[in-house]
Amino acid sequence: MSDHPLVTAGVTATGCQACGGPLPDGRSDRRFCSAACRQAAHRRRRAQPRPTPARTPPAQTIYECPACGERRLGEQRCDDCGVFSRRIGPGGPCPHCEEPVALADLIASG
Repeated sequence: MSDHPLVTAGVTATGCQACGGPLPDGRSDRRFCSAACRQAAHRRRRAQPRPTPARTPPAQTIYECPACGERRLGEQRCDDCGVFSRRIGPGGPCPHCEEPVALADLIASG
């Protein structure tokens, strides 16, 4: 065991994390035997799929114009004002009046 405060007692690498081969002598904090193994491990990590946030498609999203307050289904830019609208959330046309309605409005009112 070491008296050095940065060295963790009992934790030593047994081999290269990429190929399993022996690590070179010298630094005790090495995880890879060569730069090629380090690069191969990096490529494997990058190849793993990243989780994507769940978002509704634009055609099913309600947008509201900050200038006039008009809501639109799937249209991010207000035709009347010419400004970009803010995203309200998922929704669709009302079955009674065909006006765009957001799911958040239905949940809040019911």
